Formats: sequence, C-alpha cells, structure tokens
Amino acid sequence: MEPNKDKQESSNSEEGTKGKMTLSLALVTLISAFGSSFQYGYNVSVINSPAPYMQDFYNQTYTDRHGVFMDKNFQTLLWSLTVSMYPLGGFFGSLMVGPLVNNCGRKGTLLINNLFSIAAAILMGTSEIAKTFEVIILSRVIMGIYAGLASNVVPMFLGEMAPKNLRGAIGVVPQLFITIGILIAQILGLNSILGNAEGWPVLLGLTGIPSVIQLLTLPFFPESPRYLLIQKGNEEQARQALQRLRGWDDVDDEIEEMRLEDQSEKEEGQMSVLTLCAFRGLRWQLISIVVMMMGQQLSGVNAVFYYADRIFQSAGVETNNVQYVTVSIGAINVVMTCLAVFIVESLGRRILLLAGFGLCCGSCAVLTLALNLQNTVSWMSYLSIVCVILYIIGHAIGASPIPFVMITEMFLQSSRPAAFMVGGSVHWLCNFAVGLLFLYMEAGLGAYSFLIFCAICLVTMVYIFFVVPETKNKTFMEINKIMAKRNKVEIQTEKEELMDIHTIQAGQAEKKEISNSSNL
Repeated sequence: MEPNKDKQESSNSEEGTKGKMTLSLALVTLISAFGSSFQYGYNVSVINSPAPYMQDFYNQTYTDRHGVFMDKNFQTLLWSLTVSMYPLGGFFGSLMVGPLVNNCGRKGTLLINNLFSIAAAILMGTSEIAKTFEVIILSRVIMGIYAGLASNVVPMFLGEMAPKNLRGAIGVVPQLFITIGILIAQILGLNSILGNAEGWPVLLGLTGIPSVIQLLTLPFFPESPRYLLIQKGNEEQARQALQRLRGWDDVDDEIEEMRLEDQSEKEEGQMSVLTLCAFRGLRWQLISIVVMMMGQQLSGVNAVFYYADRIFQSAGVETNNVQYVTVSIGAINVVMTCLAVFIVESLGRRILLLAGFGLCCGSCAVLTLALNLQNTVSWMSYLSIVCVILYIIGHAIGASPIPFVMITEMFLQSSRPAAFMVGGSVHWLCNFAVGLLFLYMEAGLGAYSFLIFCAICLVTMVYIFFVVPETKNKTFMEINKIMAKRNKVEIQTEKEELMDIHTIQAGQAEKKEISNSSNL
C-alpha cells in the first residue's frame, strides 16, 4: 500500500505545481487587464480620429480669448504637446513603479492608480464646457502617468500570481487588452459615432469607466502571494491567497519555492535601479530587457500605423473608407494577440519573439521595395497591404506582448520592481522618441525609413537568438540559475538548501536524544 500512496502523493504535488485556471485567477486577470491595460491602449489612439475637431476647439477657444486667430505654428506646437505628453507622462509613471509597489503592494498600486485616470477623464470630458484646452494637455500627462504605472504593474501583479505553466498566457493578457483598447477607441472614434464635433469630449471622458469598475471590484481579490510572503513576511496571508487562486488547500510546494527565493535574496534586500545597474549577477538580464524594450518600440510599429492610411489609399480605398480600414487593422491586432495567449505556453517565449521580430524585419524590407515601386508596378500597392498585415501579425504575437512577460520571469522579487522601472522607462522614452523623430525621418527618407526599422528588428532578433533563454514552464529560481551561468556568478541557494537540511537533521537528532534521555 505504501508505494501506491507515495505515487499518489507525488502525482498530487506535481499537479499542484502545474496549476489550473481557476475562477478567482481568471477574474483577477480580467479585472486588472480591463481596468488598467485597456486604458493604455484606448488613450494611445483616442485622439487620432477627432484630431481636426479638437484642433478647431483649440483655435476657437484662443480666438474667443484674444480676438485673433491662433498662429499656425503655435497650433502645431499645442497639438504636438497634446500627442507627446502621453508617452512623456508614461516615462514619469514608470519611475514611480518601484516606490509604489514596494510600499503599497501590487494590488494597492493599481487601486491608487485609478485615481489618476478618473481625475483625467473628468477634466477631459468637461474641457469643452470649461472652454480650456490647457486642461486636455494636462490630462494627457496624467493619463500618461497612469499608463506608465499600469503597463508595468499589471504584468508584474499577474506574473506573480500565475502558476508557472500559465505564466506566459496570463502575462500576454494585458497586451491583449491594450489592443482591445486601441480597437474600441478606433470604433468609437468613427465619424458616425463619437469622432465628430459634438462627440469628442465624451470620447475622451469614457476612459474613466474601466477605472471605476476596477476600483469597485479589485479589493475583493487577493494581493500577490509573493509580495505577501517575501516582502511582508506574512506566510498565513500568502497561503490563503494562494489557496484561493489555485482552488486547493495544498500549496506547500509553491510556499517552499517562495521561501527558497526569499533566502537566496536575503543579503541583497530591495534593489534600487542604481544597485540593479551595478549588480553583476543580473547584468545579462538587464541588457536583455533594455534590448527587447528598445526593439519593441523602435521596430516601427507607430510608423506602420501612420503609413497604413496612405498605403490603403494608394491601393484604391476611398478617403472616406480609410477609417474603416484602420479599424480592420486594429481587429487583426486583437485576433493575433489573442492567438499569442493560447500558443505562448506550447511554443514558448523564444520562438514567438524570434518569429515576431523576424516577420517585422521581413515586412519592413519588402515594404520599402513595394512603396518605392508602387507608382511604376500596379500590383505593388497590394503587396504593401500584405506587408502591413504581416507586420502587425509579427508584432502582435511576439514583439508587443512577450518582453513584459520576460521582465517578470527573468528577475526575482527583490530586483523585479527596479527591472520594471528600467524596462518601462526605456519603453516610454523610445515611444516618445519615435513620435518626435518619425515625421522628420519620413520627410527626409520617405519609404526608406523602413530600412532603419528593418535593421533594428534584425539586431534585436540576433540578440534574442544568442542570449535570451527559454523560460517556459520554469520557476523563477530555475530561470535565475540559467542566467547565473551567463553572468558567471554562483547562486548560493543550493548550498543554503544543504545547510537547511543539515540544520533540520541536527535538530531532529537533538530531539531524539532528549526524548531518549527522558524515557530513561
């Protein structure tokens, strides 16, 4: 009977470490992603459609105040500020990640963050009645701070809650909701819905609704168990959170894995960004996330969306119908990111990153050729459309979602907040730089600007191939050991485990001796 019992216990513990998608885990994933990540995407594209009406409002408000029309250059400056303040706010939001998640927790930070979004939504929604365009620019900074926090905290929160066999799939869900946010903003921004002179304040103000929903529902779900145990030292709360998320009582294996992680990091304490940058044991992890984040933003995704309208017009799509084509591109983005959620655990992170950047690289190269030849070869405009679609597929399955998953997986609890601060800052600064420089690149290089994006995708792909390991189905400690070899450092965990075993054995021997002497 004993061997069968052992087999049964080992199979149960294996199943326990594997984990399943429970209702609690699914709900907390959806609420976090809809309440936070969705709004990042929504505010990326919400001002594109109503731009002419908003610029008219800027001009009219200025005229009412000063009695003269706004100078054309000044209007361009104000609109540039309206667009660029969002990624700049995102950069400042990323810098706030570490202090907030360490002091308020992951869930606490998401709840506090909703106040930024609700305040900005009220200000933007009432800007026309108040006759002030300055409030819109200020609100874009506030929404940027919100998005900077949300884009980093949601993947961290969900990555720490997910079992290792679902970590990739759950880690892609925030990116899925970013693409859904972009799509919903494109649909609501159609001229026939809210993308008109009367509807744009409502379009901007709607961003507060997901925040209100999250503020009312997220408090009923547990905090990150890793945060509770490793940073707060509260094993009982961590155990209760895990039991609720996993749907069973036996969570000893995961608790033990967290303890080992805690022990291996005791000496380091919570890392600051400066400590992380100087720490040899995490050098390649840090370089990897910087390269992946730069590759993600500098690979030309904004440029492809910018060119998409022109490409479809050259293929014969009427100007009035281009907005519907933009919506269809947004829909392809959502469908392919949804596919990534389902294939990331079977194919792994590396394959999706390589395939994604590879598709983007090839698409940019062919797109350069097609755009230059479309006036002489009639079918080249259709090839351009194929390139745009392939590029979006590549970005949606790999380049967009996977880097954030990798930050969660490549760092342990003490260094993860600082790593997200670095990765998030690179993400938003590169986003800001592309928004600022692309119009100049486009004016100077035209279609050849896509060759620069092609080269960036190629360099990123080569780096990933040689340096970035596969992290699928591995614990944080296992991934740390793989990277330790590349960093040429030794991890103390195994020695500590042996010391712990010797301590336990010594303690048991002492107990036996005491019980024997008392019996005598």
